[in-house]
Amino acid sequence: MKTILITGCGGFIGSHLAEYFSGRYAIVALDTFSRGAGNLAGIPNLELVNGSILDTECVASAVEKTDYVLHQAAQTSVPASVENPNATIETNVTGTLNVLESALEHKVKKVVLASSCAVYGNAKLPAGEWAAPAPFSPYAESKLKNERQAAGFAAKGLPTACLRYFNIYGPRQAPDSPYSAVIPRFIHTILSGRRITFYGDGKQTRDFVYVRDVARANELAMLSKSAGVFNVCSGKAVSLIGLAELIMKLTGKKTEPLFEPGRKGDIRHMYGSPELAKKELGFEAKVSLEEGLKETIDYFIEKQTQK
Repeated sequence: MKTILITGCGGFIGSHLAEYFSGRYAIVALDTFSRGAGNLAGIPNLELVNGSILDTECVASAVEKTDYVLHQAAQTSVPASVENPNATIETNVTGTLNVLESALEHKVKKVVLASSCAVYGNAKLPAGEWAAPAPFSPYAESKLKNERQAAGFAAKGLPTACLRYFNIYGPRQAPDSPYSAVIPRFIHTILSGRRITFYGDGKQTRDFVYVRDVARANELAMLSKSAGVFNVCSGKAVSLIGLAELIMKLTGKKTEPLFEPGRKGDIRHMYGSPELAKKELGFEAKVSLEEGLKETIDYFIEKQTQK
């Protein structure tokens, strides 16, 4: 059985990757487990490594046992990166360098890195991999640096692929942090009977991708001979007001909007071109927004009943 190292495995995306690959691969789960350890409960063939990607010895120990690396560990919040850019750069850039250096040394078959649509900035839409990056948050800058790190190590003989994630959602995503993603925050707020906060006018658009599709994209990139940068997106733009209305329809609950000033570093409109990933990796998103929201809402309702 081949072995996959998943960095950030205790987190939202990492835990779904572990679940997706479970039973077909042995999994090494590297994480600080400062939160999310319960996300991995019941997953077989899982070796937990409690440590940070900033710890070179810990990273080397985890990497040497594996055939593939899916590098998800990162500081992922745009607002948090604006507040503390140095911590974001250290985790995302130095940590990624540690992972790539160990992967090269131990002759890993391929490293798939999580990047972000944030590197596009306010790009001409749909945002395609051919567009010149225009990051304007420390988080986006760190992800663009990761892509360049990956290209540098590819030139040294380490196969790599970078997946530019768009707005990923699904069960187990944290709903109650100031830095929470929009879908879990909206669902949690609506189910709690509180007003939804929009940062700006709510007409901003995003491209939402269900986490199960993201897991499949990682496998396709991992096994493909194709290298470089690929969008992981649906190719569809949804306004935040439209998203809130759909969640209210699916939950049967109504709430009123509350409008706050826009946040520094946030992109106004974003949706991606899925064409390159479809051509090179055979990937296209399959889960519709309504279907994915239903599964996510069911998860949050179940969590509420357990309290």
